[in-house]
Amino acid sequence: MERCLVLWYPDWPVTALIRSRELRLGDDDPVAVIAGNHVVACSASARADGVRRGMRRRDAQSRSPRLRIAAEDPARDAREFMPIVDRIERFSPGLQLLRPGLCALRIRGPARYYGGELPAALALLGLLDSEGIGGARAGIADGRFAAEHAARAAEHALVVPEGGAAAFLSPLPVTVLGDERLAELLEQLGIRTLGAFAQLDARSVLDRFGPSGAMLHALAAGDDSRRIEPRAVPPELHQEVSFEPPVMLAEQVAFGVRITADHFIEGLTNAGLACTELRVELTSPDGDGLERVWAHPASFDAAAIVDRVRWQLEGALSGGGALRGGVSLVRLVPEAVGAIGAHEPGLFGRGVDERVSHALSRVQAMLGHRGVVTASIGGGRRLAERSVYTPWGDRPPPPPRERRPWPGSLPAPHPSTVYSRPIPIGVEGERGQVIEVGERETLSGEPAWILAGGRRRRITAWAGPWPLIERGWDPKEVRRAHRFQAVDAAGGAWALLLEDGDWSVEGRYD
Repeated sequence: MERCLVLWYPDWPVTALIRSRELRLGDDDPVAVIAGNHVVACSASARADGVRRGMRRRDAQSRSPRLRIAAEDPARDAREFMPIVDRIERFSPGLQLLRPGLCALRIRGPARYYGGELPAALALLGLLDSEGIGGARAGIADGRFAAEHAARAAEHALVVPEGGAAAFLSPLPVTVLGDERLAELLEQLGIRTLGAFAQLDARSVLDRFGPSGAMLHALAAGDDSRRIEPRAVPPELHQEVSFEPPVMLAEQVAFGVRITADHFIEGLTNAGLACTELRVELTSPDGDGLERVWAHPASFDAAAIVDRVRWQLEGALSGGGALRGGVSLVRLVPEAVGAIGAHEPGLFGRGVDERVSHALSRVQAMLGHRGVVTASIGGGRRLAERSVYTPWGDRPPPPPRERRPWPGSLPAPHPSTVYSRPIPIGVEGERGQVIEVGERETLSGEPAWILAGGRRRRITAWAGPWPLIERGWDPKEVRRAHRFQAVDAAGGAWALLLEDGDWSVEGRYD
């Protein structure tokens, strides 16, 4: 086992939120970061009010009425932690990033330089404090596992003596292993600490719990054979071009970016990479900035980059907002890259998908960013609202199952034909009376006919009504409607809507 130092920032998601300035917070404002309706991190003032990690959002807000809530954002956590990683690597190269807010490095070299492990840890913490990024805790031990828990137990810095990892870990609960099922089973067997788990026979643990259980058993015994794997520092692949004097026209900016785009692609190619997501940063002489991340269905080339710069600037100038003084700087930053071999044409030419992508990109270059769109199903209650159109190449919104539920939405299977505007129709009973829904969700009669375009269609089967209530919390804006499904004598199946006494067709099941 090698001696290593683990640097831990408590509640890093909250720290990253504060550093990003996405919320305007006071010094004592309690803050909690939420994921899946549960608290994943909270500030010290929130803990003082009784908020704890894993608590439901509603319970946390009841404990702390002033609690400020923010959604979890792994990209924000990583983005705000990378400058700290760069500063640590200036202190000692060979850092391994475990996750945002937690990193490890070998302590042997710094300990020799500073005259001991504890002085080296204090020197690193002092360096970070002097640059305004304090609050970290350092732990030094045999192996990453023991060093991480030493950092969690430290008030500032804690050194576990060499060979003392097993004794240090012994009183910790088995839940710190990170395996809920194993921890639950061990507690049922009366094994509640790492020391008790480490006393079990290693061969019996392997037979009962498999390789993963054997690895956790070794960690509990202070035998962490995992070595520090230094991260590979990526090359500086961004490119930028400045304009003096500032340029006002989008075409002039696009022309000036062409050579820079070529150099950008050349740098990626030399590194064996292809860019699939690009961040374009535009800056005006007044310091105003406008940035956007563009996605590409395949990978960017120089022409595609020039198109995105032009589209972004045209949108900014037409909106009359930022960059009214022109553009003084354009910066191209690769946001997501992949191995270039995965984006090269095949041996016998491009496949069908590549040809389609190339053709649509050409059309998009002629018509503009929103000239070519793709359709996907989004959230919403009415069928027309669920049609989401995304510009070609942009990342589509997540599917509905990853979003919040939409009570009252039509369950699958959905109509294959959805009308952008519902088509007005009439629905009558057997004697020609208009069918309506009463206050208790009862029909005034059985639907028998559909009247559309001067024609009468016989209803052979129907189902409903299903109430559809929107903005029910606002008495002035509430919308109430009822859904039906009907099949006519010709075999056509329809999704019908009754709202304010008027019938309409939302879609057709083909």
